[in-house]
Amino acid sequence: MPQPRGQRSFSAKLQLVRRPTPPLKQKRSPAVRDYLRPDEVEAMVQAARKSGRHPVRDAAIILMIFRHGLRTAELIALRWHQVDLKAGYLDVHRAKRGHHAKHPLRGPQLRLLRELQRTYPPSPYVFVSERKAPLSPRSIREIVARTGKVAGLLFVPHPHQLRHACGYDLASQGHDTRAVQDYLGHKNIQHTVRYTAMAPHRFENFWLSRNSRGNASNIAPSSG
Repeated sequence: MPQPRGQRSFSAKLQLVRRPTPPLKQKRSPAVRDYLRPDEVEAMVQAARKSGRHPVRDAAIILMIFRHGLRTAELIALRWHQVDLKAGYLDVHRAKRGHHAKHPLRGPQLRLLRELQRTYPPSPYVFVSERKAPLSPRSIREIVARTGKVAGLLFVPHPHQLRHACGYDLASQGHDTRAVQDYLGHKNIQHTVRYTAMAPHRFENFWLSRNSRGNASNIAPSSG
């Protein structure tokens, strides 16, 4: 039966009221690193503290993802009962059937979390919206992207770059691969080897003995 002129079908009306879907994580360009450097993370934390409507919350989000290698799902599910501000520990519940762990909380995280607890109304979740609901993955992506722009990064960062930044930074400090694996909750150590394989300290002793004897400097350049 033909529709009366001026009336829309039910499916057409549904399209008008349907909410837009959250943006998907875009594929990373091969020219962009899949991790952030510590100085970039620090710039983002400082930028978050000076911008936006939720400076304390957003700065804590950036720092917690980086210091604990949190996935977005792990961050938004984080509850206050996992946080021991007095003893300085965090119970990390890993997603993807990863290994749970107890991480130490250091000064910068403790200060931000205490300030966050004082600033926001009581909620079982650590990171909430203005409606006291847990933040969505889309909100986390937007916070990280916006903060990266304010910090002056030349590319749009995403949350998983902060998790990778944690792995690479721990590996660059010379920590044992197994310890880094447990810290990040990897079930398969091959996911951790990617960080230690790029750790700069692995090659620190290359050529040192030769240069100390002056051999390399005494090799005359070839004329041909």
